[in-house]
Amino acid sequence: MREFIEYLKIVKNYSDNTVRNYEIDLDEYKVFLDHKGITDYDVDYKIVREYVEYLNKLKYKTTTISRRISALRSFYKFLYKKKKIHSNPMPLISNPKKEKILPKFLYINEVEELLGEPDDTVQGIRDHAIIEILYSTGIRVSELVNIKIRDIDFSNRTIRILGKGSKERIVIYGHVCAKILDNYLNNSRKLIKNSNLTDYLILNLNGKKLTDRSVRNIINKYMNKTSIQKHISPHTLRHTFATHLLDNGADLKAVQELLGHADLGTTQIYTHVSNERLREVYLKTHPRAWILFKYMLDFILGG
Repeated sequence: MREFIEYLKIVKNYSDNTVRNYEIDLDEYKVFLDHKGITDYDVDYKIVREYVEYLNKLKYKTTTISRRISALRSFYKFLYKKKKIHSNPMPLISNPKKEKILPKFLYINEVEELLGEPDDTVQGIRDHAIIEILYSTGIRVSELVNIKIRDIDFSNRTIRILGKGSKERIVIYGHVCAKILDNYLNNSRKLIKNSNLTDYLILNLNGKKLTDRSVRNIINKYMNKTSIQKHISPHTLRHTFATHLLDNGADLKAVQELLGHADLGTTQIYTHVSNERLREVYLKTHPRAWILFKYMLDFILGG
């Protein structure tokens, strides 16, 4: 296992969070094998299938079970290549059917309310920039905290992002975000002590790179000040970014590129969000929504 973890870090160049998840998943799998008195990873597919059934009995979410299967798939592939096992049991193990859970998002008025909460202090200006950049670009929190000033092309309003699997992409931001970013650089970041010693864009008040957890705490802090009755995370702003683009006619392939999704199918969840919004608006506003037209719309939307 230690050799596999080093392989993920050095060869695959996975992020610390991803590697940590692999370690957790494999440790729990080892506990299962130990409980059954199995001391060797060279098992047949029946043992792995029994493990998946065990996870189901514990009422784990489908996404969690899929992640654990994915971890085992990578692990056993590694073991087989290294000739540590005689056969790979994973080709006979399939992922559970995905649950159709629509991602949470904010309406534009809710975004505006959230953005109106930070004040004009050094910290408030920085927090305003954090929220705006997340919403305007759709980047992940892990990507935000790793942006360096040299990654930003201020003339073309683009940012070079290093995403999952060390894949680079370019994201775009508009004039509103440009003004907020400029305000942060001139009236907040410059006033943070030791800010001249680092090239990282977003800093804490000690001049160090901000952490993922700190960004989550910042979002929670301002959400608690609003009247919005939703539990959100920084990732909700990414969902909001994609939903608003598609609502306003953006091409699905373009949204995929901006989000950095490897698979178009991952991006397609946001079309379902848009369709659900359309259904909701229609049923609330059309006088005959609950008679003939409701069934027509259900047919059109595949409901």
